[in-house]
Amino acid sequence: MKIYEFSNGDTVHKYKKSIVICFKGKRSVLSTGPNNGGYRTDLKAVFNNDGNPGSGMAISLRADTYREHMEIISRDDLGIDPEDSTGIMTAASMDNAAISSLSYENFSVTAITTAGVRSNGGRIGDPASWHEVSESSFENTPPVGTINILLYINAHLEKEALASALVSCAEAKAAAMQELMIPSRYSSGLATGTGTDGVIVVSDDEADITLSNAGKHSKLGELIGRTVISSIKEALRLQQGITPKSQHDILCRMDRFGITQDALWECFHRKNASYSRAEFTDVLDHIKKEDRLVTYSSLYAHLLDQQSWKLLSPCECSEAAEALLALAGLHPDKIEDSDSLTDWYLTGLVNKISAEISENQRSFSS
Repeated sequence: MKIYEFSNGDTVHKYKKSIVICFKGKRSVLSTGPNNGGYRTDLKAVFNNDGNPGSGMAISLRADTYREHMEIISRDDLGIDPEDSTGIMTAASMDNAAISSLSYENFSVTAITTAGVRSNGGRIGDPASWHEVSESSFENTPPVGTINILLYINAHLEKEALASALVSCAEAKAAAMQELMIPSRYSSGLATGTGTDGVIVVSDDEADITLSNAGKHSKLGELIGRTVISSIKEALRLQQGITPKSQHDILCRMDRFGITQDALWECFHRKNASYSRAEFTDVLDHIKKEDRLVTYSSLYAHLLDQQSWKLLSPCECSEAAEALLALAGLHPDKIEDSDSLTDWYLTGLVNKISAEISENQRSFSS
C-alpha cells in the first residue's frame, strides 16, 4: 500500500511488515543499515522492517549474520535487489509509524519513524550490554527496543551536509527523549535513545537546490530537528502510549533512581505488615499523578541529576532536598547525612501512603 509520495515522484509503501521508500532517480544515502550501509549513491530503495515474530517471542535471524538476514528480507519479502537497497530492523509495528514533514521555500524534510523505548532506553556512555566477538557472534544481546528513522530531504546535499544531517538527527532524538523524560534502563540518567537505533538519511541528487550545511543554525537543521522530534513523539504515542500526560506520574519521574512500585512495596511492607498489597496499590495509584506531588518529584529528580553531574555540592543538594520533600508533603522518619537523597524520597513516600491508608480506614469506620 502506498502511504506517501514526494514531489519528485519517490514513493513510500507499507507491505510485508516493512516501510519501503522507492527511488525514481539518483539519490545519496547515508545509512546505519548492515546491508549496504554507510555512504552510497547507487541505491534504488531503503526500508525499515518489523522483525517481531509475535508478542513475547524473540526475534530470530534467518541467516548467520544481521547483514545476510536483511539481504533475505530485501530479496525474498520485499522484492528488492539486495545490491540496490539498505534497511534497518525493529520490533515496532509499521502500523505505528509516524510521518512528519515540513517545507521551507524550495525544499522539504520528512521523517518516518518507528519507536519503542520502555525496555531498551539508554544514555550514551552507559555500561555496555555486550561486546562484538565477530559479525555473526554477539555476547549478551540487548533487549528489544529501537528508534528507527527514515529521514528524507528533498534537496541535494553535499557529502558533508549529509553527515551533518545525521548529527542533527541524533541530537533531535536525544531532545525528544529529554522532553518526554524517558529513563535509561542501564543507569539513573535520562535516555538519549535506545541501544539499537537506526537511521537512514536520503537526499535527492537531482534536485534543483543544493545545501551544504545541516547544523542547528541552518534552516535545514531546524527542519530536521522539528520533524524528527515530532515523529518520535507520535511514534511513541502510537506504539507504547507514551505522552506528556502518561509521563505525568511520580513513578515515571523516579523509577530510574530505583523508586519503583516493587521497591516501594518492599519498604512499605517492612513497616506495615498488617496492610495488604491491594490497599497499598490502591493508594499509590490514587496519589501518583497528583499535581503537587508530580511537580516536586520532578524537581527532586533534577536535583538528583545535578548531584550526579557534580553541578551542586552535597550540602546544597541536602538542603534543597529537605525543602522539596516538605513542599511535596513527604516526611521521612529521619534525615541523616548517611542516608541517600533517594532513600529520603522513598521513606517519605512510604509514610505518605501509610498515612493515606490509615485515613481511609478511619473514614470507613466512622
